[in-house]
Amino acid sequence: METLNETFIKIFNEKPESAYFAPGRINLIGEHTDYNGGNVFPCAISYGTYGVVKAREDRLVRLYSMNFPDLGIKEFSLDDLTYKEADNWANYPKGMIGYLYDLVDNKEAVTGFDVVIFGDIPNGAGLSSSASIELLTGVIVEDLWQLTLDRVELVKLGQKVENHFIGVNSGIMDQFAIGMGQKDQAILLDCHTLNYEMVPVHLENEKILIMNTNKRRELADSKYNERRAECDEALRRLQTVTDIQALGELSLAQFDELKAVIKDDTLEKRARHAVAENQRTLEAKQALEANDLQTFGELLNASHQSLRDDYEVTGQELDTIVALTQAQNGVIGARMTGAGFGGCAIALVKEDKLPEIIQAVGKAYQEKIGYEADFYVASIADGAKKID
Repeated sequence: METLNETFIKIFNEKPESAYFAPGRINLIGEHTDYNGGNVFPCAISYGTYGVVKAREDRLVRLYSMNFPDLGIKEFSLDDLTYKEADNWANYPKGMIGYLYDLVDNKEAVTGFDVVIFGDIPNGAGLSSSASIELLTGVIVEDLWQLTLDRVELVKLGQKVENHFIGVNSGIMDQFAIGMGQKDQAILLDCHTLNYEMVPVHLENEKILIMNTNKRRELADSKYNERRAECDEALRRLQTVTDIQALGELSLAQFDELKAVIKDDTLEKRARHAVAENQRTLEAKQALEANDLQTFGELLNASHQSLRDDYEVTGQELDTIVALTQAQNGVIGARMTGAGFGGCAIALVKEDKLPEIIQAVGKAYQEKIGYEADFYVASIADGAKKID
């Protein structure tokens, strides 16, 4: 915060008036289930995006990111909130400001603001740095313009920025976890109905370890569309014998009874993952409610195995780091998280074993892959908010 305040004074020659934070997110379990009518199980994490802000008296918005100092100040007026390629990263906050501005009755009454932003979420790692900056902007504007928005509506606007302003076809999980997160609680979320349940996560002697493979997720988008199409086709074939709208409606036992109708090994594997992963997600909720971390860890391991063998979205880097981690003493469970083909894995580990786990896995990963992984120890944190 001290560095942010000092930077603000240096850039804008004034002191900031208020500070805000929006976390990143991880998905504990429930991967590639959202578009198959299943549940996801994300939580907000202690890494995120900070902003210090001062309201202006005119209609200018000036943004400066300490993560992209070479890009300088990004500046625009409330009278022109259209997407511009030259605005680069600032299009994420700009889109959010634009959608919130549409909700203002007396548009002449609101003013612009200056903001300095700093994020400690690693870029491109799949921990939702873009959704974090969207929700950070949301809580800033909500506070400055004294808007009273239901938080789920703010979350939906974040997704709208991603889908319609930026043009990325992403689901709502990231914004939901970042907007709705609560300290030491995970969110069991049905992405279609937005029905959700907060589930306490009691970690007294354990920590969540985030492991960034540093493999950029080049394949993720093309393979994502391919997997969606495969699941849609498997569902279509199953619908010839059963009245379901989504794979997530089936239990594993029901799937096993019906799977013969799919008549394609690959499609059967894809559908099996969608059904089994949704079941694992519900079982993970029960395990956490019972404070049964052992079972929760086993479900994490099974999730990775399914994503590797049935869904085939892991790749050498993720498989290597997960296998190395699972073999360490003090690791309760580990899996890839996110779309796959790079990005991050997570592990639930005993806190007293953390240093040796990070050292052993880091050394072996570099020897096998040829470059380093990065490690982050995260806590489950509150969602986007104003801070002191």
